[in-house]
Amino acid sequence: MSILASEAALRDYLLAHDEKYRDLANEHKKYEARLSELSSLHYPNDEELIEETILKKKKLLLKDQMEAIASKYKTSVMSH
Repeated sequence: MSILASEAALRDYLLAHDEKYRDLANEHKKYEARLSELSSLHYPNDEELIEETILKKKKLLLKDQMEAIASKYKTSVMSH
């Protein structure tokens, strides 16, 4: 199994079995959808530009938290 496939399998597993990971992923998806809306604006105002910057940072933080959960899971599986 390739690394990419195993990462996808781990993500699927965590989405199905880890509530915290699932909540983070859902929030990440909401931020992604809003960012998509904001990026489609031809002339965003200052408030929308600030919102976009904040959402990008929040989205990155969520991704880091999701990766920490995945890494912790990988470590616990390998130690058994």
